[in-house]
Amino acid sequence: MPDHPVPGRRPIVFFDGGCPLCRREIGHYQRLDKVGHVDWQDIHADAAPLRSWRIDWGAAMRRMHVVDTQGQIHTGAWAFVVVWQHLPYYRVLGRGLRRVPPVVRLMDRVYEGFARRRWRSRCSDGLCHSD
Repeated sequence: MPDHPVPGRRPIVFFDGGCPLCRREIGHYQRLDKVGHVDWQDIHADAAPLRSWRIDWGAAMRRMHVVDTQGQIHTGAWAFVVVWQHLPYYRVLGRGLRRVPPVVRLMDRVYEGFARRRWRSRCSDGLCHSD
């Protein structure tokens, strides 16, 4: 992996910047990403970047979405694995997990439960709406 990101070849992370927990976690990752290996997109502030990837805003708010360097969309725990591969301190974990899909599937089940509860709390804040 190069020391500096190749323009246009960075993973894109779509996250809910209106969620305090999400902001804290993404903020941690952003502080580690000193050289800009990842393109961080706060879809709470601006949902427009989702359109070019044809990602539904509601789906993106329910589960973290990441577009990898090959243009593939990943969600949930799979999205974290993509991000971790590009961050110091997490790189080895991300690469290792990529090779063990059953572990990531289990992580994704846990993430799904968390994501559902998080979205319900955002709905109680009045953020979500019926489709």
